Amino acid sequence: MKKHIFYFDALRALAIISVILVHVFDGGTRHLIVADYGAIPSLNWLVCSFIINFFRIGVPLFLMLSGALSLGRDWTIKSFLSKRLPRIIYPFLFWLFFLSICLVFISSFIYPLKISGFFSLITVGALGKNNYFYQDWFFWMILGTYLIMPVFNKWIQHSDMRELEYFLFFWLITCLFDFTLRMPFPIKLSYFTSPIGLVVLGYYLRYTERELLKKKHFAILLILFSIGSMMICSYLFSSTSLIYRFDRYAIFMAFNAAGVFLLFKNFDFNPKGIVRDFITKVAQYSYGIYLAHVAVLSVTIELFEKTLSYNLWTISLVLITLFVPMGLLYLFSHIPHLKNIIGIK
Repeated sequence: MKKHIFYFDALRALAIISVILVHVFDGGTRHLIVADYGAIPSLNWLVCSFIINFFRIGVPLFLMLSGALSLGRDWTIKSFLSKRLPRIIYPFLFWLFFLSICLVFISSFIYPLKISGFFSLITVGALGKNNYFYQDWFFWMILGTYLIMPVFNKWIQHSDMRELEYFLFFWLITCLFDFTLRMPFPIKLSYFTSPIGLVVLGYYLRYTERELLKKKHFAILLILFSIGSMMICSYLFSSTSLIYRFDRYAIFMAFNAAGVFLLFKNFDFNPKGIVRDFITKVAQYSYGIYLAHVAVLSVTIELFEKTLSYNLWTISLVLITLFVPMGLLYLFSHIPHLKNIIGIK
Protein backbone atom coordinates (compact mmCIF):
# COMPACT_ATOMS: atom_id res chain seq x y z
CA MET A 1 0.00 0.00 0.00
CA LYS A 2 1.33 3.41 -0.99
CA LYS A 3 2.29 5.76 1.79
CA HIS A 4 0.00 8.77 1.92
CA ILE A 5 1.97 12.02 1.65
CA PHE A 6 -0.02 14.73 3.37
CA TYR A 7 1.86 17.74 2.03
CA PHE A 8 0.50 16.85 -1.43
CA ASP A 9 -3.03 17.25 -0.03
CA ALA A 10 -2.02 20.54 1.55
CA LEU A 11 -0.61 21.80 -1.74
CA ARG A 12 -3.73 20.73 -3.62
CA ALA A 13 -5.96 22.48 -1.08
CA LEU A 14 -3.82 25.61 -1.30
CA ALA A 15 -4.00 25.44 -5.09
CA ILE A 16 -7.80 25.48 -5.27
CA ILE A 17 -8.13 28.14 -2.56
CA SER A 18 -5.58 30.23 -4.49
CA VAL A 19 -7.66 29.92 -7.66
CA ILE A 20 -10.77 31.06 -5.80
CA LEU A 21 -8.96 34.03 -4.23
CA VAL A 22 -7.65 35.18 -7.61
CA HIS A 23 -11.05 34.89 -9.27
CA VAL A 24 -12.80 36.73 -6.43
CA PHE A 25 -10.28 39.58 -6.24
CA ASP A 26 -9.47 39.82 -9.94
CA GLY A 27 -12.88 39.16 -11.43
CA GLY A 28 -15.19 40.06 -8.57
CA THR A 29 -13.91 43.04 -6.59
CA ARG A 30 -10.83 44.49 -8.33
CA HIS A 31 -12.91 47.09 -10.17
CA LEU A 32 -14.06 48.50 -6.83
CA ILE A 33 -10.57 49.53 -5.67
CA VAL A 34 -8.50 49.86 -8.86
CA ALA A 35 -8.77 53.65 -8.68
CA ASP A 36 -7.07 53.60 -5.25
CA TYR A 37 -3.73 53.46 -7.05
CA GLY A 38 -1.47 56.44 -6.47
CA ALA A 39 1.85 57.55 -5.01
CA ILE A 40 0.73 55.68 -1.89
CA PRO A 41 -1.86 53.03 -2.86
CA SER A 42 -4.57 52.13 -0.38
CA LEU A 43 -4.25 49.04 1.79
CA ASN A 44 -7.09 47.39 -0.15
CA TRP A 45 -5.23 48.04 -3.41
CA LEU A 46 -2.03 46.49 -2.02
CA VAL A 47 -3.90 43.43 -0.75
CA CYS A 48 -5.64 42.99 -4.10
CA SER A 49 -2.35 43.33 -6.00
CA PHE A 50 -0.69 40.82 -3.69
CA ILE A 51 -3.49 38.26 -4.02
CA ILE A 52 -3.91 38.38 -7.81
CA ASN A 53 -0.15 37.94 -8.23
CA PHE A 54 1.04 35.71 -5.37
CA PHE A 55 -1.97 33.38 -5.48
CA ARG A 56 -1.72 32.81 -9.21
CA ILE A 57 0.33 29.80 -8.12
CA GLY A 58 -2.91 27.76 -8.08
CA VAL A 59 -2.65 26.35 -11.60
CA PRO A 60 1.17 25.95 -11.42
CA LEU A 61 0.76 23.93 -8.23
CA PHE A 62 -1.82 21.65 -9.86
CA LEU A 63 0.60 21.02 -12.73
CA MET A 64 3.53 20.42 -10.39
CA LEU A 65 1.48 17.92 -8.40
CA SER A 66 0.64 16.07 -11.61
CA GLY A 67 4.35 15.68 -12.27
CA ALA A 68 5.26 14.81 -8.69
CA LEU A 69 2.61 12.09 -8.51
CA SER A 70 2.68 10.63 -12.03
CA LEU A 71 6.10 10.96 -13.64
CA GLY A 72 8.90 8.44 -13.24
CA ARG A 73 6.49 5.55 -12.73
CA ASP A 74 6.26 2.31 -14.67
CA TRP A 75 3.03 2.66 -16.61
CA THR A 76 2.03 2.29 -20.25
CA ILE A 77 0.36 4.95 -22.37
CA LYS A 78 -2.87 2.94 -22.32
CA SER A 79 -2.91 2.44 -18.55
CA PHE A 80 -2.11 6.11 -17.89
CA LEU A 81 -4.67 7.58 -20.27
CA SER A 82 -7.40 5.08 -19.39
CA LYS A 83 -7.03 6.05 -15.74
CA ARG A 84 -6.40 9.80 -16.01
CA LEU A 85 -8.66 10.94 -18.86
CA PRO A 86 -11.98 9.74 -17.37
CA ARG A 87 -11.09 11.55 -14.14
CA ILE A 88 -11.02 14.89 -15.92
CA ILE A 89 -13.52 14.35 -18.75
CA TYR A 90 -16.53 13.01 -16.82
CA PRO A 91 -16.52 15.76 -14.15
CA PHE A 92 -16.01 18.39 -16.86
CA LEU A 93 -19.13 17.21 -18.72
CA PHE A 94 -21.17 16.70 -15.54
CA TRP A 95 -20.61 20.19 -14.17
CA LEU A 96 -21.02 21.80 -17.59
CA PHE A 97 -24.47 20.31 -18.08
CA PHE A 98 -25.63 20.46 -14.45
CA LEU A 99 -24.63 24.09 -13.98
CA SER A 100 -26.08 25.08 -17.35
CA ILE A 101 -29.44 23.61 -16.31
CA CYS A 102 -29.22 25.50 -13.00
CA LEU A 103 -28.35 28.75 -14.76
CA VAL A 104 -31.28 28.44 -17.16
CA PHE A 105 -33.61 27.70 -14.23
CA ILE A 106 -32.35 30.69 -12.23
CA SER A 107 -32.62 32.96 -15.26
CA SER A 108 -36.16 31.77 -16.04
CA PHE A 109 -37.67 31.78 -12.55
CA ILE A 110 -35.51 33.82 -10.15
CA TYR A 111 -33.38 36.49 -11.82
CA PRO A 112 -32.61 37.23 -15.50
CA LEU A 113 -28.97 36.24 -15.90
CA LYS A 114 -26.74 37.24 -18.79
CA ILE A 115 -27.22 34.04 -20.77
CA SER A 116 -28.52 33.44 -24.29
CA GLY A 117 -29.97 29.97 -24.01
CA PHE A 118 -29.02 26.47 -22.92
CA PHE A 119 -27.33 25.36 -26.16
CA SER A 120 -25.24 28.51 -26.39
CA LEU A 121 -24.33 28.20 -22.70
CA ILE A 122 -23.08 24.64 -23.26
CA THR A 123 -21.12 25.21 -26.46
CA VAL A 124 -19.55 28.54 -25.56
CA GLY A 125 -19.06 27.56 -21.93
CA ALA A 126 -17.27 24.33 -22.85
CA LEU A 127 -14.53 26.45 -24.39
CA GLY A 128 -14.35 28.75 -21.37
CA LYS A 129 -15.72 31.70 -23.33
CA ASN A 130 -18.44 33.06 -21.04
CA ASN A 131 -18.69 34.50 -17.53
CA TYR A 132 -19.99 31.28 -15.97
CA PHE A 133 -17.40 28.84 -17.27
CA TYR A 134 -14.28 30.87 -17.98
CA GLN A 135 -12.30 28.45 -15.80
CA ASP A 136 -12.85 25.66 -18.35
CA TRP A 137 -9.76 26.64 -20.33
CA PHE A 138 -7.97 24.57 -17.65
CA PHE A 139 -9.65 21.38 -18.86
CA TRP A 140 -8.24 21.73 -22.36
CA MET A 141 -4.81 22.65 -21.03
CA ILE A 142 -4.62 19.70 -18.62
CA LEU A 143 -5.98 17.37 -21.32
CA GLY A 144 -3.15 18.39 -23.65
CA THR A 145 -0.66 18.03 -20.80
CA TYR A 146 -1.85 14.49 -20.04
CA LEU A 147 -1.51 13.55 -23.71
CA ILE A 148 2.20 14.52 -23.76
CA MET A 149 3.06 13.20 -20.29
CA PRO A 150 3.68 9.58 -21.43
CA VAL A 151 6.45 10.88 -23.70
CA PHE A 152 8.07 12.82 -20.87
CA ASN A 153 7.58 9.91 -18.47
CA LYS A 154 9.59 7.59 -20.71
CA TRP A 155 12.34 10.22 -20.94
CA ILE A 156 12.41 10.74 -17.18
CA GLN A 157 12.60 7.00 -16.52
CA HIS A 158 15.86 6.94 -18.47
CA SER A 159 17.28 10.25 -17.24
CA ASP A 160 19.11 11.46 -14.17
CA MET A 161 18.55 14.70 -12.28
CA ARG A 162 21.23 16.55 -14.24
CA GLU A 163 19.28 15.96 -17.44
CA LEU A 164 16.13 17.29 -15.80
CA GLU A 165 18.08 20.36 -14.72
CA TYR A 166 19.15 20.81 -18.34
CA PHE A 167 15.50 20.85 -19.42
CA LEU A 168 14.42 23.14 -16.58
CA PHE A 169 17.22 25.60 -17.34
CA PHE A 170 15.87 26.22 -20.83
CA TRP A 171 12.30 26.18 -19.55
CA LEU A 172 13.19 29.04 -17.17
CA ILE A 173 14.56 30.98 -20.14
CA THR A 174 11.14 30.71 -21.81
CA CYS A 175 9.53 31.82 -18.53
CA LEU A 176 11.77 34.89 -18.50
CA PHE A 177 11.53 35.95 -22.13
CA ASP A 178 8.13 34.68 -23.32
CA PHE A 179 6.04 35.26 -20.19
CA THR A 180 7.86 37.92 -18.13
CA LEU A 181 9.74 40.26 -20.47
CA ARG A 182 7.37 39.32 -23.32
CA MET A 183 10.12 39.61 -25.90
CA PRO A 184 11.52 37.05 -28.34
CA PHE A 185 14.54 34.99 -27.41
CA PRO A 186 16.91 34.50 -30.38
CA ILE A 187 16.73 30.70 -30.06
CA LYS A 188 13.33 29.07 -30.61
CA LEU A 189 12.59 27.04 -27.49
CA SER A 190 9.03 25.93 -28.20
CA TYR A 191 9.64 22.40 -26.91
CA PHE A 192 10.66 23.68 -23.49
CA THR A 193 7.78 26.04 -22.81
CA SER A 194 5.08 25.76 -20.13
CA PRO A 195 2.91 24.12 -18.90
CA ILE A 196 4.93 20.91 -19.28
CA GLY A 197 7.87 22.62 -17.56
CA LEU A 198 5.85 22.88 -14.35
CA VAL A 199 5.02 19.17 -14.56
CA VAL A 200 8.73 18.31 -14.82
CA LEU A 201 9.53 20.82 -12.05
CA GLY A 202 7.09 19.09 -9.69
CA TYR A 203 8.77 15.73 -10.24
CA TYR A 204 12.22 17.26 -9.89
CA LEU A 205 11.46 19.06 -6.62
CA ARG A 206 9.94 15.94 -5.11
CA TYR A 207 12.97 13.74 -5.78
CA THR A 208 15.94 16.12 -5.95
CA GLU A 209 18.87 15.50 -3.60
CA ARG A 210 20.44 18.92 -3.99
CA GLU A 211 21.31 20.19 -0.53
CA LEU A 212 20.29 23.78 -1.25
CA LEU A 213 16.77 22.67 -2.13
CA LYS A 214 16.52 20.77 1.14
CA LYS A 215 17.19 23.86 3.25
CA LYS A 216 14.01 25.16 4.82
CA HIS A 217 15.01 28.81 4.73
CA PHE A 218 15.88 28.70 1.03
CA ALA A 219 12.22 28.07 0.28
CA ILE A 220 11.23 31.11 2.35
CA LEU A 221 13.84 33.29 0.63
CA LEU A 222 12.58 32.13 -2.76
CA ILE A 223 9.01 33.10 -1.85
CA LEU A 224 10.01 36.46 -0.38
CA PHE A 225 12.11 37.28 -3.45
CA SER A 226 9.17 36.44 -5.69
CA ILE A 227 6.70 38.47 -3.63
CA GLY A 228 9.00 41.49 -3.49
CA SER A 229 9.69 41.38 -7.23
CA MET A 230 6.04 40.98 -8.16
CA MET A 231 4.79 43.72 -5.83
CA ILE A 232 7.38 46.22 -7.07
CA CYS A 233 6.60 45.46 -10.71
CA SER A 234 2.87 45.50 -10.06
CA TYR A 235 3.16 48.99 -8.57
CA LEU A 236 5.39 50.27 -11.40
CA PHE A 237 3.21 48.94 -14.21
CA SER A 238 -0.23 49.63 -12.73
CA SER A 239 -2.47 52.67 -13.13
CA THR A 240 -5.81 53.96 -11.87
CA SER A 241 -7.51 51.69 -14.45
CA LEU A 242 -5.26 48.64 -14.19
CA ILE A 243 -3.70 46.44 -11.53
CA TYR A 244 -0.79 44.73 -13.23
CA ARG A 245 -0.71 40.96 -12.91
CA PHE A 246 1.94 38.49 -13.97
CA ASP A 247 1.36 35.62 -16.34
CA ARG A 248 1.04 32.28 -14.54
CA TYR A 249 4.14 31.12 -16.44
CA ALA A 250 6.26 34.18 -15.60
CA ILE A 251 9.63 33.46 -14.01
CA PHE A 252 8.66 35.03 -10.68
CA MET A 253 5.63 32.74 -10.61
CA ALA A 254 7.88 29.75 -11.25
CA PHE A 255 10.14 30.76 -8.35
CA ASN A 256 7.09 31.40 -6.17
CA ALA A 257 5.48 28.03 -6.90
CA ALA A 258 8.81 26.23 -6.40
CA GLY A 259 9.31 28.00 -3.08
CA VAL A 260 5.84 27.07 -1.84
CA PHE A 261 6.30 23.45 -2.94
CA LEU A 262 9.64 23.22 -1.13
CA LEU A 263 8.25 24.98 1.94
CA PHE A 264 5.52 22.37 2.39
CA LYS A 265 7.91 19.53 1.61
CA ASN A 266 10.85 20.61 3.78
CA PHE A 267 8.82 21.67 6.80
CA ASP A 268 6.89 18.38 6.68
CA PHE A 269 3.57 20.23 7.04
CA ASN A 270 1.38 17.82 9.01
CA PRO A 271 -1.39 19.37 11.17
CA LYS A 272 -3.82 17.34 13.26
CA GLY A 273 -7.51 17.31 14.05
CA ILE A 274 -10.07 19.52 12.35
CA VAL A 275 -7.47 21.45 10.35
CA ARG A 276 -6.14 18.25 8.82
CA ASP A 277 -9.66 17.00 8.09
CA PHE A 278 -10.61 20.26 6.39
CA ILE A 279 -7.46 20.32 4.25
CA THR A 280 -8.00 16.69 3.24
CA LYS A 281 -11.61 17.34 2.26
CA VAL A 282 -10.74 20.44 0.21
CA ALA A 283 -7.99 18.46 -1.53
CA GLN A 284 -10.36 15.58 -2.32
CA TYR A 285 -12.96 17.99 -3.73
CA SER A 286 -10.47 20.28 -5.51
CA TYR A 287 -11.25 19.39 -9.14
CA GLY A 288 -15.00 19.50 -8.58
CA ILE A 289 -14.67 22.83 -6.77
CA TYR A 290 -12.61 24.15 -9.66
CA LEU A 291 -15.23 23.23 -12.24
CA ALA A 292 -18.16 24.63 -10.22
CA HIS A 293 -16.84 27.71 -8.45
CA VAL A 294 -16.94 30.29 -11.26
CA ALA A 295 -20.64 29.80 -11.94
CA VAL A 296 -21.34 30.17 -8.21
CA LEU A 297 -19.20 33.33 -8.05
CA SER A 298 -20.74 34.92 -11.15
CA VAL A 299 -24.33 34.21 -10.10
CA THR A 300 -23.68 35.54 -6.59
CA ILE A 301 -22.27 38.78 -8.02
CA GLU A 302 -25.26 39.20 -10.37
CA LEU A 303 -27.86 38.40 -7.72
CA PHE A 304 -26.53 40.51 -4.89
CA GLU A 305 -24.03 42.90 -6.52
CA LYS A 306 -22.14 44.86 -3.84
CA THR A 307 -24.61 45.01 -0.97
CA LEU A 308 -21.96 45.10 1.80
CA SER A 309 -18.82 47.07 2.53
CA TYR A 310 -15.85 46.17 0.32
CA ASN A 311 -14.15 43.96 2.91
CA LEU A 312 -17.31 42.10 3.97
CA TRP A 313 -18.38 41.68 0.35
CA THR A 314 -14.99 40.23 -0.59
CA ILE A 315 -14.92 37.83 2.37
CA SER A 316 -18.50 36.75 1.62
CA LEU A 317 -17.64 36.01 -2.01
CA VAL A 318 -14.64 33.90 -0.99
CA LEU A 319 -16.68 31.86 1.50
CA ILE A 320 -19.64 31.37 -0.85
CA THR A 321 -17.40 30.45 -3.78
CA LEU A 322 -15.61 27.81 -1.70
CA PHE A 323 -18.36 26.31 0.43
CA VAL A 324 -21.30 26.18 -2.01
CA PRO A 325 -19.38 23.88 -4.41
CA MET A 326 -18.14 21.86 -1.44
CA GLY A 327 -21.71 21.45 -0.22
CA LEU A 328 -22.88 20.32 -3.64
CA LEU A 329 -20.02 17.85 -3.90
CA TYR A 330 -20.81 16.48 -0.44
CA LEU A 331 -24.47 15.94 -1.39
CA PHE A 332 -23.68 14.41 -4.79
CA SER A 333 -21.08 12.09 -3.25
CA HIS A 334 -23.90 10.33 -1.39
CA ILE A 335 -25.87 9.63 -4.58
CA PRO A 336 -25.06 6.20 -6.07
CA HIS A 337 -22.84 6.27 -9.19
CA LEU A 338 -22.24 10.03 -9.04
CA LYS A 339 -19.13 10.02 -6.88
CA ASN A 340 -16.91 8.90 -9.75
CA ILE A 341 -18.02 11.62 -12.16
CA ILE A 342 -18.18 14.80 -10.04
CA GLY A 343 -14.48 15.44 -9.46
CA ILE A 344 -13.78 13.81 -6.10
CA LYS A 345 -10.32 12.35 -5.72
